[in-house]
Amino acid sequence: MSIISRRIVPATAIAGAVMLMASGCVAGENADAAPVEGSDWSASTVTVDWATYNPLSLVIKDQGILEDILGDDVTVEWVQSAGSNKANELLRSGSVDVGSTAGSAALLARANGSPIKVIDIYSQPEWSAIVTGPDSDITSVEDLAGTSVAATKGTDPYFFLLQALETAGLSVDDIEVQNLQHADGRAALDGGSVDAWAGLDPIMAAAEVESGDKLIYRNVDFNTYGFLNATEDFIDNHADLAQAVVDAYEQAREWALENPEETAQLLADAAGIDLDVATTVIEERSNLDVSGVPGDAQLAVLEKIAPVIVDSGDVQGGQDAVDKALSEIIHPDFAEKAVEG
Repeated sequence: MSIISRRIVPATAIAGAVMLMASGCVAGENADAAPVEGSDWSASTVTVDWATYNPLSLVIKDQGILEDILGDDVTVEWVQSAGSNKANELLRSGSVDVGSTAGSAALLARANGSPIKVIDIYSQPEWSAIVTGPDSDITSVEDLAGTSVAATKGTDPYFFLLQALETAGLSVDDIEVQNLQHADGRAALDGGSVDAWAGLDPIMAAAEVESGDKLIYRNVDFNTYGFLNATEDFIDNHADLAQAVVDAYEQAREWALENPEETAQLLADAAGIDLDVATTVIEERSNLDVSGVPGDAQLAVLEKIAPVIVDSGDVQGGQDAVDKALSEIIHPDFAEKAVEG
């Protein structure tokens, strides 16, 4: 039997496939690796993402919950996702078997042909808002007309921005969107190269404390759930590993709810932010106390965001593709078993 190797793979290392090849495991082929002889598992490796916007992933990684479930015959590879768009790229390329995104980002990816389904819900957060600098004259969404706004396309903050603009009678054509990854968006705002930023926690919460940035527009209803996604191939051919991952998430949820201070410390360490900031994110904006079973509640939110996604022009097939994605994206089986167990 092989010994568990809890390898942490930085996001920047995904491009370095040569290094993974040298270790005998090519990214994207993990779930297809032959199981160890005599093992009860369908593969010898599973690759899962972790993200600072997904606190439960930090708990699982830190405590080795998934490794404990799988035992010595399966190696767990950990890869960081810097945002929902990056998690979707990792899933589509096969660089991870399971990845965490916002619900809106998962729907967008599915509508554009990525064969992913949501297998668990990890949070119901308020993680997006419109942010300006401490000395900005912008005090409302209406004031964004004619300005430059940083946002990461294909993520909840981007769709939050589009919905916020609609409330003010504006559209994306009324602003200049700078498509920057979340951390770069904050840097651009603080550096004065954009006028506003569609922010994401915990980076956004840190910007409030460290830079004095202001949240000028918040709306919890414009945020979508935290989706844990897997490809159809992984679901069909490695259901045992998918179940193990979801079981680990349910264990992590119970622990995080019972230990909010420790969970905040994990976030502070992973994100490099002050503990007080991390505590605000965990206790006030994350809402981990939500059912892990994806279903009608998530579909209701996605149906609300669907017209925004269609109008954005980011889906090649338009309304038909989005409707098809809505009918196919939910896969509750693993979460139902985990909750029952």
